Amino acid sequence: MSFESSGASANPGPKTEWWTPRLAGPLIAAAVVRLALLAAGLARSGASSLIQADTTSYLIPGRNLLLHGRFFADGVPDLVRLPGYSLFLALFSLAGLPAAAVANVILSVFSVVLVWRLGRAVFDDSRIALVAAWIFAFEPISVIYSVFLLSETLFLALFLLSMERLVEFLRGRRLLVLATAGLWLAAATFVRPVTYYLPIALALGLFLVLARVPGLRWKAPAVLLISVLPWLAAWQIRNKIETGYGGFTSNTDVYFYTMIKPEVESRAKTGHYVDARKDLGYTPYSYRGGQFYLYEPYLALHPEQAGWNQGQRIAFMHSAAFDAIRAHFGWYLRSFFQGFLKTAFNPGSGDYDLLLFPEAFRPVSFAGGDEGPISWGITLAKEYPGIAAEKAAFAVALLGLYLFAARGVFRSDMHSAYLWLLLGISLYIFSVSAMMGGLGAVARLRLPVMPIICILAAAGWPRVKTISP
Repeated sequence: MSFESSGASANPGPKTEWWTPRLAGPLIAAAVVRLALLAAGLARSGASSLIQADTTSYLIPGRNLLLHGRFFADGVPDLVRLPGYSLFLALFSLAGLPAAAVANVILSVFSVVLVWRLGRAVFDDSRIALVAAWIFAFEPISVIYSVFLLSETLFLALFLLSMERLVEFLRGRRLLVLATAGLWLAAATFVRPVTYYLPIALALGLFLVLARVPGLRWKAPAVLLISVLPWLAAWQIRNKIETGYGGFTSNTDVYFYTMIKPEVESRAKTGHYVDARKDLGYTPYSYRGGQFYLYEPYLALHPEQAGWNQGQRIAFMHSAAFDAIRAHFGWYLRSFFQGFLKTAFNPGSGDYDLLLFPEAFRPVSFAGGDEGPISWGITLAKEYPGIAAEKAAFAVALLGLYLFAARGVFRSDMHSAYLWLLLGISLYIFSVSAMMGGLGAVARLRLPVMPIICILAAAGWPRVKTISP
């Protein structure tokens, strides 16, 4: 695909402002919905309603970094979490956890502006951009995770900034704009590592799009990589020097050892998943930052590792996990596709149940994992018709959004580099999330894709006709 035939012009977009009076509506709506949900959670359960299993594992190393200048947890350098959201949460939580949640809400409302800008940059159409902003203002996953004290909202804002700058580069061919996109992408990766490999994929895409533009076909990929990779490498050097571990984050290695390995082995051997996890020395570690390999249940099974450093222990877990995947690759592929489907189609209503329903009612909302979705849905409809109706409404809304997005794709210029950028990034996010397996797949993993879905759905919305980029 050549740059000229891809829908990308050599001129920057004609509109570069950050505001229009018509944005007031979706911004006010987004703020009202999010603040109302925050108030409801605080009224029901207090500040504890904002805390999820991972919240403390972000807060502890962030506080240590903010107050003591060391990114530490459990008395050692933290290799599971990254400093981006940890520092954000530590800073704003000094005024209390509700204040940190309000900061999250502000970021989420700001993301409505970013969706508007990205939609306008892609389609060069203010109507589509405004409809996308309205849809995103009510998008359920972005709404609920603006309240919980987790990294999703900060990551999304940084990710949207990077994507918007990337589209603007394709329009104007200015390398400084591309470098800015790379810096925002690096910042997003320091919040959530899901975009760790994305710069490579984007650089390859830029090379293909710019193949017939001699002055840019090599410069653009190089500028993107140079603006991202040194920052990631610096953090890996820090890890290697302090712990002997040369990766960016050990979260993936720990997850594959404690989730994927027992999942594929228990399925292959028709055993029980929970028992398989216990056999690895795993115990719940919500308040230990995920570095469970430092603690007695793990070391009791592996006494030889008592003298090992963190890097050696993580290398062992990585090797053991991938040995299990190779031995049971068919089961892992099944888990991968289940994870892909669950990430894409889980309506996310359970996240609202977690915030708003009493503790004793939550098991009803989350039950039935072993029954299969159809039989569980029938049981739930018979015993709890109100909850069944809630979940059905979320599912219908999600499917409707996907259908409008598909319509938007087919109404668009299929030769547009901007369109393929959105679709490629969506496929990347879904695929990387699916690698975490079926049991670990949750609705929040698709949050980075939802702005793209909202923009495409706006392009497919009734009475909104796309203007070819």
